[in-house]
Amino acid sequence: MTPLAEPAAAAGTARAAQRFLPTLFRTTAFKLTAVYLVVFALFAGLLLGYVAWNAKRLLDDQIRSTIDAEIQGLAEQQRQGGIRRLVNVVERRSRAPGASLYLVTTPVGERIAGNVEALPPGTLDRPGEAEIEYARTSETVDRPSHAIVRVFVLPAGFRLLVGRDVEERERLGIVIRRAAGWSLLVVFVLGCFASWFVARRVLKRIDDMTGTAQSIMAGDLKGRLAISGTGDELDRLALNLNAMLERIGELMAGMQQVSDNIAHDLKTPLTRLRNRAEEALRTASSPDELRAALDGSIDEADNLIRVFNALLMIARLETGRIQDSMDGLDLSEIVSGLAELYEPLAEEAGLSLVTEVAPGLRVIGNRELIGQALANLIDNALKYGEPGEGGRAQVIVAARRERDEILLSVADHGPGIPAEDRARVLERFVRLDASRSKPGFGLGLALAAGVVRLHGGQLRLEDNAPGLRVVIALPAVTALSEPPPAPVETAGLAKPVDMMAPSARPGSTAAPNPVGVPSL
Repeated sequence: MTPLAEPAAAAGTARAAQRFLPTLFRTTAFKLTAVYLVVFALFAGLLLGYVAWNAKRLLDDQIRSTIDAEIQGLAEQQRQGGIRRLVNVVERRSRAPGASLYLVTTPVGERIAGNVEALPPGTLDRPGEAEIEYARTSETVDRPSHAIVRVFVLPAGFRLLVGRDVEERERLGIVIRRAAGWSLLVVFVLGCFASWFVARRVLKRIDDMTGTAQSIMAGDLKGRLAISGTGDELDRLALNLNAMLERIGELMAGMQQVSDNIAHDLKTPLTRLRNRAEEALRTASSPDELRAALDGSIDEADNLIRVFNALLMIARLETGRIQDSMDGLDLSEIVSGLAELYEPLAEEAGLSLVTEVAPGLRVIGNRELIGQALANLIDNALKYGEPGEGGRAQVIVAARRERDEILLSVADHGPGIPAEDRARVLERFVRLDASRSKPGFGLGLALAAGVVRLHGGQLRLEDNAPGLRVVIALPAVTALSEPPPAPVETAGLAKPVDMMAPSARPGSTAAPNPVGVPSL
């Protein structure tokens, strides 16, 4: 590195630190760590203060116990030999090394014996216990010590002072204060380092998340937040955000697919509608021919309206905007009613509609939507079910309970759906090559799958050997105290199942459908 490059690098590092530190101090991790540091320091200070207070109290109790023992011994000596013997004992004990203090004075305060040189004025005039400053010799008067003493008045007015120096207690207090100071300093330094380390680590991960989010907002929808693998709250947030991004990607892909499908699959009926109207204008020579052409155009328009209604319903199912209309339902009644309604259509198709419905099947759901989904499945079974050789093929509509689930199934003996295509046919506007000769737009299974997802269930396509079995699994309800609610009208959706009737418009050529969305 050149001499000019070194100052430039140092200046760059300083600028980076100036940008990083204010950001670091504003982070939640740094603030939380600082709060924890202050709380821990206060707790440690209170704990050390409590220890110091208890140690002082314990030492004071020991000092008082020692003073009591000294007093009892001196009192015994005074009773046995009078004041002279007491003075001799005090004189002898005063010469012994230790923290004990003794002083015998005349009634006027003149020192007779003892190891105390100076006392605060009036100390000997107040009998009882006190904590005072004192000096043992004349050399230590300028540096007084502290002691706990007791003063007694002897016969003839003599004064006796017995006490003990508290230097040990003061040294212990100094030790505790130093330990507290160093401990708090170490805690503060380590806490600051921990705050910096944690905040820097968290800030780096958040900066990475911010960079990923900015790239996603710039158009890179494949970007995902990094997962560290620690399982902490940031990992959980990243997992949820990644799941949200996956869902958003699926919705956008679905929106693009729907747009493409609408442009492709609805072009044919719109072209047919226009050609029919144009042909009527060009070739019709009587009111009856014009009326027939107009009826055909209206039928085509009705088909388009039903397709758009189905798309609107699927969109609402995917956003969950109609969950407020759910309530307790008797599923057995719905299935039985639909099967009875479809029996004439099965007869016309040369099929036999068989029902196997257990009683008392209760779920929480939307009566209209469940009926719509089941009607689409029955309509598909009747459309693709093939009459058997020498007799009628059966379409079996069954409903039963298994543990905590209600299983609805519609089975036919038609061509079925290959296993590799079963996931794809649940998408909108998907029609297999074998079914393109039949009327429809490929929305029936997509709508049924959306209804089942909204109710927290699953839709499965199984092999009926031969044919297809569609199974709907819904969460069961053990008991419902309220009566089944009245059918709920929902704007833009099909009418309630028990109120639907075949189309009765004069001259209509459309096949009757009890659910209002034929051949989806």
